[in-house]
Amino acid sequence: MKIEPYLIEGTQKTPTIYFDWNKQLLIISGKSIPENHSSFYGPFLSWLDDYIKDPLDYTEVRVQLEYFNTSSSKVLLAIFRKMEDIIRNGKEVEIKWYYEEDDYDMKDCGDDYQSMIIIPFEMIPISE
Repeated sequence: MKIEPYLIEGTQKTPTIYFDWNKQLLIISGKSIPENHSSFYGPFLSWLDDYIKDPLDYTEVRVQLEYFNTSSSKVLLAIFRKMEDIIRNGKEVEIKWYYEEDDYDMKDCGDDYQSMIIIPFEMIPISE
């Protein structure tokens, strides 16, 4: 089953969320400090539940966040847990966590997620 591309345009408070079917790529980028994380992330999490039912053989998840709040951190973990379901069903998932090389807090967050999940996780420093 082919799922149409998914796009939520980012704002100053919410990230861009984009799934490119052809590239097997999910990108979450920008800032994530929505006033109501349930209303912002809810539609995407529902879409992700549909995707998990018939995922691609390989899915790359790129997280390129500048900043996120506590409620967004919980949503990120929920997304990663859903991706673990894909792995348990015999498909491949890889997470690439991008952070500015001098942003130790963001690097530490990536390290924390990496320790909590079973998904191959690559830490990628970027220079400004």
